[in-house]
Amino acid sequence: MPSKKFQELLLNYSQTEESDERHKIEETLWGEYGAEYAVFVLDMSGFSLLTRKHGIIHYLSMVRRMQLTTEPIVKSYGGMMIKYEADNCFAVFPDPISAVKSAIAMQHAFTAENLLTSDDLDIHISCGIDYGKILVIGHEDCFGGPVNRASKIGEDLAAAGEIFITKDAMDKIPPEAGIKSREMSVSISGIVIPAYVIEYRRE
Repeated sequence: MPSKKFQELLLNYSQTEESDERHKIEETLWGEYGAEYAVFVLDMSGFSLLTRKHGIIHYLSMVRRMQLTTEPIVKSYGGMMIKYEADNCFAVFPDPISAVKSAIAMQHAFTAENLLTSDDLDIHISCGIDYGKILVIGHEDCFGGPVNRASKIGEDLAAAGEIFITKDAMDKIPPEAGIKSREMSVSISGIVIPAYVIEYRRE
């Protein structure tokens, strides 16, 4: 749960009808918790099918393996783990290139791990990345438009093995970084926004 102070400020905001007071509370929240980050959201594929076929214990064991694999990769690319929620991973990075490199490393890591497991224990992931100003409450939670967009493209739109990134985030990756991508458009809450699919698979 978000920090007590954060929750109290939100409650104060909703309980006051003074616009000036609300503005001050909003400024305080953004001043104390706001920062610009690349937001990374990972989703494990096949939850419903695997759970129905093998049971929840089987899938939870895979979730635990996903956590043990992803956390050190996030940290190795300068990221900060925010939380694991069900079969999702939420993390933030100082810049989009770090988030993309982390996502690529994870995809390769699970591809390698899957060579050692039976098909029913193979882990497949999809990833979504966006960039912008968000509210970060320690290692507990994060909120904001970039979080929503990264979640939407990573969980709902990207398929297993895919890495989706918004144009806003992709524009901050220098060409010399050598990140290959393919342009596309995605619909988020009825709004079509430009995005990219990262092409990372080795020939």
